[in-house]
Amino acid sequence: MLAVRPYRRSDASAWDAVVEQSRNGVFLHRRDYMDYHADRFDDRSLIVERNGVPVAIFPANVQGKTVLSHGGLTYAGLISTHALRAESTLAVFELIGEAYRAFGVEKVIYKAVPHIFHAYPAEEDLYALHRLGARLKRRDISSVIALKESFCFTDGRRRAVNNARKAGLQIQPGTDLAGFHTLLAEVLRNHGAAPTHSLDELRLLQARFPQQIVLYDARRDGGLLAGAIVYDFGRGVHTQYLAASDEGRRVNALNLLLAELIERYGDRHYFSFGISTEQEGRALNGGLISQKEYFGARGVVHDFYEWAL
Repeated sequence: MLAVRPYRRSDASAWDAVVEQSRNGVFLHRRDYMDYHADRFDDRSLIVERNGVPVAIFPANVQGKTVLSHGGLTYAGLISTHALRAESTLAVFELIGEAYRAFGVEKVIYKAVPHIFHAYPAEEDLYALHRLGARLKRRDISSVIALKESFCFTDGRRRAVNNARKAGLQIQPGTDLAGFHTLLAEVLRNHGAAPTHSLDELRLLQARFPQQIVLYDARRDGGLLAGAIVYDFGRGVHTQYLAASDEGRRVNALNLLLAELIERYGDRHYFSFGISTEQEGRALNGGLISQKEYFGARGVVHDFYEWAL
């Protein structure tokens, strides 16, 4: 028998076990990642059980009468194990709706996990949302290289990478997180933005997930020219942050760094550069997405649904 109940802190180990066994969960959905900023969100996560055994989780927080899955995560939704099939997923969504209506919730904003991050097909949730009348509210476009398929850099990108190699740049795992964060903040400030994570938050998360959150540097004579923080999801990797100094841009340091990372992670299925959209997907940053496409990346959507309860 299926049942849905609120998550409790004492459920953390069982929650993480579901993520590890899931078809579509990544380390972002583990409680050590979600809870680093728990003070900012009113948690309304749910655990799905079959005969008392957890078979799925639903990361979520509430804002007024709206539940988001989850406001502190890029994507989440129903994270399910192989134990859930199509019909049982439909039943689970009915139970989720009942649970949130009982809390006075009027709608759910559902941030679906893109299929490239699935360990095994897991889109029964999208079918369930369709059956429940949910509407597509937002769509971002991300750029991804399918590493197991044929892809190629543009001629211009190859020349830039070769020139950077001739300039004597060194690519290596980095240890100076503070130096990279300072560079990142400077670059983003020029665009009227700021890093999502503070330096202290990045340090905390990297300490909790040292194998999954990795810094890489491009340097010359010890000086930092460019850097990347990679989130390693196993089947795929994602460049969470990228930054280059003025000198780094002049000598194509970031181009070389990305080329080296694409090669380093060549045994994976996907290399994700992230989204190039603004204004909730209504505006495309053409220059930004072109830079990713020059490496051979092409589009994968990140979908948000609005489910009226």
